[in-house]
Amino acid sequence: MEQIAIVTGVAGGIGKASALMLAQKGYTVVGMGRSESPDLSALQGLNITYLSGDVSCRADREHLLNTAVAKGHITALVNVAGVAPKVRRDILEMTEESYDLVMGINTKGTLFLTQAVANEMVKQGRGGAIVNISSCSAYTSSTSRGEYCISKAGVSMITKLFADRLASEGITVNEICPGIIATGMTAAVKEKYDRLIEGGLVPLGRWGTPNDVAKAVVALCDGTFGYTTGESLILDGGMHIRRL
Repeated sequence: MEQIAIVTGVAGGIGKASALMLAQKGYTVVGMGRSESPDLSALQGLNITYLSGDVSCRADREHLLNTAVAKGHITALVNVAGVAPKVRRDILEMTEESYDLVMGINTKGTLFLTQAVANEMVKQGRGGAIVNISSCSAYTSSTSRGEYCISKAGVSMITKLFADRLASEGITVNEICPGIIATGMTAAVKEKYDRLIEGGLVPLGRWGTPNDVAKAVVALCDGTFGYTTGESLILDGGMHIRRL
C-alpha cells in the first residue's frame, strides 16, 4: 500500500508548500483546507487529494482520516491549519468569539486530529511521524493577538504530550516554530515587518518563506531526524537570539 501523508491547511502558504514537497518525495498526500475552490495549480500532476473542510469540525476530521485510510498506510501527519484573529485587539478587549474561533482551529483541531491519526498509526503498528506547525508566538508575547499566542502555546504542549505517549509506538512527534513567514496570514502586516526586518529584528535579514518551513517538514517526516521527538525546531532567521 502507498505511504500517505495527511496535511492540513493546504489551501495556501506553508500547507501548500509542504504538500508539494511531500508529494515530490513520493508521498500520496491527502490534504484539507477551508477554501472550497483554492488555487492548487502548483500541485497539478502530483498525487494529492484535496478535501474542503475545517479541522475544528469532528465530521470533517473523520472524513479526512477515512479518505487517507482508504488510500494506504498513514506515514505522516502535518498539522498546518491555523488562523489569526479576524481583528487584532488589546488583550483587555479580546472577545470570547475571537478566542473560540482561533482556539477551535489552531488548538482543538490540532489536538483531536492528532489523536485520531495517532490511534490509526498505533493500529497499523508501523510507526510514523507527526509534525505540528506552531509559531514563535508560542513563546513570544503579542498583546494585540493574545488568543493566537495562547493557541500556539497549546500546540507546543500537544506536541510534548503526544511525543511522550507515542514514543513507545515508534511514532515521533515534533513541532516547527516559524518566525516571520511570507504567507497570506502576514500579508496584512507586511509593511510593519518589512520595517522591523530592515531594522535588524531578524539576523539573517529576510522574510522566511513557506519553502523554508516545508523543507523542515519533509526532514521530520522522512526519518532524517528519526531519533528526535518532542522537539521544537525554531525557524525564524535567528530572531529568537537575545542580543546586546
